[in-house]
Amino acid sequence: MPDLYRARGKRAFDVVASTLLLLATTPVQAVVAVAVSVVNGRPVFFSQDRPGRDGEVFRLWKFRSMRAERFPGEPDAARLTALGRFLRSTSLDELPELWNVLKGDMSLVGPRPLLVEYLPRYSPEQARRHEVRPGITGLAQVSGRNALSWERKFELDVAYVDTLSFGGDLAILVKTLLQVLRRSGISAAGHVTAAPFLGRGARA
Repeated sequence: MPDLYRARGKRAFDVVASTLLLLATTPVQAVVAVAVSVVNGRPVFFSQDRPGRDGEVFRLWKFRSMRAERFPGEPDAARLTALGRFLRSTSLDELPELWNVLKGDMSLVGPRPLLVEYLPRYSPEQARRHEVRPGITGLAQVSGRNALSWERKFELDVAYVDTLSFGGDLAILVKTLLQVLRRSGISAAGHVTAAPFLGRGARA
């Protein structure tokens, strides 16, 4: 059953679940889009290239949580608005990623898609996180999120790849809901989200 789920069932589950969630959250996304337009300005969406399965790059979409720079080099912490903090703490900013799931770029559950520039910084073991589609949530996210060290996050990502199962994904989704309600692990100490991954212990 785990092999069957990995091969076919996981994608089928993603398509059905993301379709239902998109339909259910359409009114919420409409309200968020209007609020972001008024408070943070346009564009409403933030998009960025991210590496997916096997390192293949795709375009990720989120609601914008920061206003535009008022001067070059303005820090993210100064650009993050109160609305943006709320969206991040409730994970409402990530609702547009359901389109990425429906398209097949992402899965509901999997290692979070990080920056393209991190690709050459992974060790061979850490790079195994790209053996599956990245997820909106994942084992690392429900185990501490941005409060974890990069090394610990990657250990959990690889552990997820090795133990992928339907039951495991359901458990992560339930834990994600509870974590969102608690609004825990949103950012690392001293950072809006997390410190950049500099490749400590990775290959040159």
